[in-house]
Amino acid sequence: MISIIITSFKESRTIGRAIESFTNQKINDKYELFVLAPDEETLIEARKYSEKYKQIKVVRDEGKGKPSALNLVFRKTKGKVLILTDGDVYVSNNSVSLLLEHFKNQTVGAVTGRPISLNSRKNMLGFWSHLLSDTAHKLREKRVKEGKMIVCSGYLYAIRSGIVNSIPEEALSDDAVISHLIFDKDYKITYEPKAQVYVQYPTNFKDWIKQKKRSAGGYNQLNHMVEGKERMRSFGKESSGIFTVLSYPKTIKEFFYTFSLIFARIYLWILIFIDINIKKKELKKIWVRIESTK
Repeated sequence: MISIIITSFKESRTIGRAIESFTNQKINDKYELFVLAPDEETLIEARKYSEKYKQIKVVRDEGKGKPSALNLVFRKTKGKVLILTDGDVYVSNNSVSLLLEHFKNQTVGAVTGRPISLNSRKNMLGFWSHLLSDTAHKLREKRVKEGKMIVCSGYLYAIRSGIVNSIPEEALSDDAVISHLIFDKDYKITYEPKAQVYVQYPTNFKDWIKQKKRSAGGYNQLNHMVEGKERMRSFGKESSGIFTVLSYPKTIKEFFYTFSLIFARIYLWILIFIDINIKKKELKKIWVRIESTK
C-alpha cells in the first residue's frame, strides 16, 4: 500500500489535472490518494474524482497552512511509502513506479523527483525558473553521487512511512524540514530525475520575491527545528555556486538575465535578513499565496 498526498489551497482550476496525472498512471501497488484543502471550491472539484475512484479520499483541513495539513493526513495514511505533491502541479507518467523503485534499498528514507518549469525561457522570469530548476537538478545529481545530503523538492517527493510523523506547524519550508529530519535519522535521500513534476513559476517580480522569501526564509528556521548541521542552501553556498550559474546562459540576452538574477538573489537575502533580524517579523507572516503560479 502506498499513500499519495496532494495538498492544495484555492486550486479548483488545477486540482483535477493534478489528480488525473496519478489516476492515469499504471500503479501496480494498491494505493490511496488524499486530497487536502481548506476551501470549498477545491473540495468540490476533488469530490468529483472521489465519486469515480474509491481510492481517492477528500479531506478538509483547517486552513492553518501546509504543515498543519500534512500533520493531519499523516495520522490517516496507511501506506508504507508516502508520495507528496501539490494541487497546482502535475506529474509525469510512471513517476510513481520510478519513485517506489528506490525504496527496495532499505537505507533510503526519501527520494525526490525533478521539477520542470512550464514557463517560457524567452522572458526574464521564465529564464530564471529554468536556470534555477536546471541548476538544482545538476546539484542534486552531483551531491547524490558524492554521497551527500540533498533536500527534497516539495513539488514531488516520497518518504518512507514512520520516519516523520509530524512537523512544526510554523515551518515555511516543510520539504526542507522533512528532508533534514529523515537525513538526521541516518537514512539516505536520493534523486530520481525521470520522475518529473511540471511547475508554473511566478511570472512577475513581486510574486517571485514572495515565493523565494518563503522558501529561503524557511531555511533560516532549520537551526531551531532540526538538530543536524548539514545544510544544502545558504547565502554562502549560493555565492560559491556563481560559476555554475554563469555557465548556463547561451546568448547575450540570457547573460543579462543571469546577472539580473544574481543581484535579485542578493536583494532577496538582504530582505530576509531585515525581516528576521531587524523587523523581527514572525516567519509565518512571510508565507503568502503566490497568485501568478496558479
